[in-house]
Amino acid sequence: MVMTQNQLQTKWGDLTAKNERVGTVAMLLYPGMTALDLVGPQYVFSVMRMSVYLIANTKEPVLTDTGLAIVPTMTFEDCPEKVTILFVPGGSEGTLAAMEDEATLSFIRSRGAQADYVTSVCTGSLILAAAGLLKDYKATSHWATRDLLEEAGAELEEGRVVFDRNRITGGGVTAGIDFGLAIAGRIRGDEYAKLIQLIAEYSPEPPYRSGTPCEADEATVKHVTEMFIPFVTKARELLQRADN
Repeated sequence: MVMTQNQLQTKWGDLTAKNERVGTVAMLLYPGMTALDLVGPQYVFSVMRMSVYLIANTKEPVLTDTGLAIVPTMTFEDCPEKVTILFVPGGSEGTLAAMEDEATLSFIRSRGAQADYVTSVCTGSLILAAAGLLKDYKATSHWATRDLLEEAGAELEEGRVVFDRNRITGGGVTAGIDFGLAIAGRIRGDEYAKLIQLIAEYSPEPPYRSGTPCEADEATVKHVTEMFIPFVTKARELLQRADN
């Protein structure tokens, strides 16, 4: 249903009045994660007037793969058992460590069992898979690692954002903004999501057409693919271990 201007203003006003928050989001933090995987969706969730919790095993600052430190607002233990959205970002070496960290996997399983939506961006879907939360679900990941999802029992589907029941997965890094807006549309409605998009002035015009393997030149694709070989090899080993 398309809301009228008055209805949209009323809905937006109702949520912003008195700093009212509707819904909760648990966003996982772990050392070596990619900050941009999290920051794009975090912006959208905050503008949606949701209570956003940045969750880690401790409240010590978490150093991301680019050196940016993010301060958790809550620990695994303190996070509510029931949240609207459970979110897992991706990364590289840090992601591999998270895939075999039992405290992290246990947290994801427990909150994922009760969350309305279980979600990820980029290689965060590999962590969900390692926790056993993508078996028999359609899902996506960073293009260089997507094929691993099938080996973990998921059904691979290409796309910037993939919905399957209450599982929502996004592609690599910058797909996080598309992912956030898609969830905003699902929860608050398309008109509300379009309002957020305009507030963010999100209208990408990249200087190069090199953002997907289909667009990039052959040499660039080959170089990036080779860069990912050690990561893919180790991630495959961890997913096979988790399946056993």
